[in-house]
Amino acid sequence: MTRLAAIDMGTNSTRLLVADSDGAGPAGPLKTVERHMHITRLGQGVNATKRLHPDAIQRTLSVLRKYRDVMDATGVEGVRATATSAARDAVNRDELLGPASEILGTDVELLTGDAEGRLTFLGATTGLDAPAPHLVVDIGGGSTEFSVGTGTPPGAGGAPDVAGVLSIDIGCVRLTEAWLHSDPPTPEELSQAISVVQAYLDDVDRDLPAVGQARTLVGVAGTVTTVAAVEIGLAQYDPEVLHHFRLTREAAEDVFRTLATEPAADRRHNPGLEPARVDVIVGGAAILVSVMRHWAFDEMIVSEADILDGLIRSQL
Repeated sequence: MTRLAAIDMGTNSTRLLVADSDGAGPAGPLKTVERHMHITRLGQGVNATKRLHPDAIQRTLSVLRKYRDVMDATGVEGVRATATSAARDAVNRDELLGPASEILGTDVELLTGDAEGRLTFLGATTGLDAPAPHLVVDIGGGSTEFSVGTGTPPGAGGAPDVAGVLSIDIGCVRLTEAWLHSDPPTPEELSQAISVVQAYLDDVDRDLPAVGQARTLVGVAGTVTTVAAVEIGLAQYDPEVLHHFRLTREAAEDVFRTLATEPAADRRHNPGLEPARVDVIVGGAAILVSVMRHWAFDEMIVSEADILDGLIRSQL
């Protein structure tokens, strides 16, 4: 049994997974020991300033110190730590990466969008029993990754076959900061935001034509799990309930309409919506429903397995 850890510093949240592997290789089963998520909003203002805000850096480093304690307490044998969109876009990223590496005792990797998408695909599709090709969509805070290919089905060995990956510079935080300024957003703001997302999705069609062949849509990360939790009315977060939940397009549209027309003071009372996501969930939901509309998917498989699982598997 091997105990490994993965840490991802994203635009909106910083997360940790500690998991055990039974030695069956990258496609073998993983047993979750610890899974933690904190909203650190690392991407605060990055879209406008191209710099990480000092407060955002300190919030993230504070969480990393807690994660280091968790890893020490659980006897982790190896760790892979990464930073993604916000750090990629910031000219002062070393103000985060240097101290973060010291806290964790390992170098923090600055992932490209392509690497991020491939790791997410590895995590989300290993053991997934659904028709291929799979299109995995990772809606982050500053970017959204699209990866398409054939996953590793249950009981099969080997790594997934990824036909292509594309990262676009639009996510729930970036879209909200750029276009959704009113509370609640005005119809004009919503229309403009969706038009912007649509233009990016047209780029995906051109630059990653394999998406048009996908038969199964898989969604990962906080926006997707939150929309699913609101649809279910999940008062307390439960990954076992959310993992592989089938979110219909009709349900996603209904949740989007509800959240987009409520002021934040009312929106926060929806069961399944954590307080730290209240201000950016409308932007994230706009991306989610735009994806389902654009490629005419009737449903999305929600996956709790994502880049963290991919980072664990990549160490095996």
